[in-house]
Amino acid sequence: MLRLTWVQPEDLIGHELRQATQDGREPKPIAARWRSAGGPEAPATAGASPTPTSRYLRQLAEDLLDELADLPSALADDEPTDLERIKSACPNWPLPAGGRSRPSCGQSCRWGGTGGRSGTPPARASAPTQTPATPDQHLESAWLGRAVGCLLGKPVEKLPLEAIRLLAKSTGNWPLTTYFTARGVPEDLLQKHPWNRRSAQTSLAENIDGMPEDDDLNYPLLNLLVLQRHGKSFTTTDVARTWLDELPAGRTFTAERIAYRNLLTGLEPPHTARHRNPFREWIGALIRADVHGWTNPGDPAAAAEQAHRDATLTHTANGVYAAMFTAATIATAATGEHDVHACLRTGLTVVPPRSRLARAVHHAIQLAREHDDFDKVVDELHATHAPTHHWVHAVPNTALVAAALTHANGDFSGSICRAVSGGCDTDSNGATAGSIAGLLAADPAALPDHWTAPLKNRLSTSIGDFNGIGFDTLAHLTHRETHRS
Repeated sequence: MLRLTWVQPEDLIGHELRQATQDGREPKPIAARWRSAGGPEAPATAGASPTPTSRYLRQLAEDLLDELADLPSALADDEPTDLERIKSACPNWPLPAGGRSRPSCGQSCRWGGTGGRSGTPPARASAPTQTPATPDQHLESAWLGRAVGCLLGKPVEKLPLEAIRLLAKSTGNWPLTTYFTARGVPEDLLQKHPWNRRSAQTSLAENIDGMPEDDDLNYPLLNLLVLQRHGKSFTTTDVARTWLDELPAGRTFTAERIAYRNLLTGLEPPHTARHRNPFREWIGALIRADVHGWTNPGDPAAAAEQAHRDATLTHTANGVYAAMFTAATIATAATGEHDVHACLRTGLTVVPPRSRLARAVHHAIQLAREHDDFDKVVDELHATHAPTHHWVHAVPNTALVAAALTHANGDFSGSICRAVSGGCDTDSNGATAGSIAGLLAADPAALPDHWTAPLKNRLSTSIGDFNGIGFDTLAHLTHRETHRS
């Protein structure tokens, strides 16, 4: 029997009960009704339970999902989704380009440089480059960085933290310095912790042949199409139409799949983000944010606003903030004028300071400053978030990316290796860290060949006419959109 992943009501209810607890609703009476009826817990890793449930339980799950959506949230005032309310909650919201003051050294340096304290010492810090790069070089480095980081994390996606460490250590690749390999891994270890099934054939060192398709690259391509067709004034509805035209349903996951389904049933944004969508604070909107930052260099406010219009198709509150934070951070990095610490600090100016995301990112950065050993940072982050958050939730993943970039001082290899070695959503975190650190590197030639050469300047995708496109071409197409209104 076909078990559809990420959409079956009986598989959603457990996630929604957890989400309700996190966002200040009181789900205990509803949880008791579900469990007393024999309702199962949410699947631990994948999106579908292995066996069908009764028609009664499915109907009950649908009813309870609607009841949960109607519960009031105690956090609503601190965690709005409406853009104007977000701005009102952010006392340091950045000024538009042209009216923004440059961060002082005291502001950008107070988080300190902490690179090279564990793992491979950074070959270069994230300070401004001495020879200005062209915009196309900047963007090619960012596209490549996103692809490399994603590729590094693909084979260990969904694996627990201890498994990632054991697999890497078994081949002498710990702390991480290069792609994972199956060569030399004991068979009993692979039996206990097999590679990600979908990625093992295309993302281990011995079989990489160009950049394979991944949603972490598909969404930047989709947003490039949105900008080409609608310009920077695009609406959330424009994003939705582009998805329906260009995005195969089978390439969507979690919140994106729910929103896609909601669109097909006639719901319109922003209701698509809320209706029976327990994944609305997960990582999906974050992984779509890069293009908004890339195309607004030096204007983090505009980047955050674009990311908001994109994100609210599928996400609310902290799921939206994660996208805005990433876009604003990238827009700041895209100028080539600031170090990674200033970029992250600017990213936080578009996040409501009393939100769970803001607190988590501040905590992660503080841990990265305090510990020389990044494994200790990761262990503390997991101890903080793993008991209450799914491994794809935006809060722990955004925190981990911020910690990795801070600890590596924005160095490219150090940033992607730390992000992936921290577990959680490994390919997405590697991609975001790689995008930011790639921008800071500013030039594709500054990225080590052992990372970029296997990509062969070729990206596989099912989006539009982009299959087989080169990262240099993508950089040129992205740069063209920076000057459009």
